[in-house]
Amino acid sequence: MKQTPVLCAQFHEAVELIGRRWTGAIIFLLLRSRCRFATLRDAIPDITDRMLSERLQELERKRIVERKVIPETPVRVEYALTKKGRSLASAVNAIADWAHKNIERQGR
Repeated sequence: MKQTPVLCAQFHEAVELIGRRWTGAIIFLLLRSRCRFATLRDAIPDITDRMLSERLQELERKRIVERKVIPETPVRVEYALTKKGRSLASAVNAIADWAHKNIERQGR
């Protein structure tokens, strides 16, 4: 008799978090450099301010992203990956490599 595969709860939680709309794009960009809110918004097509704010807050709660307030006039806020967030680099880079090989570019 064939055994039913078991889903790993930790894997499922990770995929649900990282796989949420816009989250992968945010992590992808922050792996390249720390960014201000407007920079992230401008780099991610069709994301709204509200959605970007929600995703960044969620990633902060999960300790994947850190928010740094720079006390200048005007005050500047930058986002960067934490050590935990940077540990996603190999997974994100593997997905990027796969995408370049298997996903056709739009507009071709």
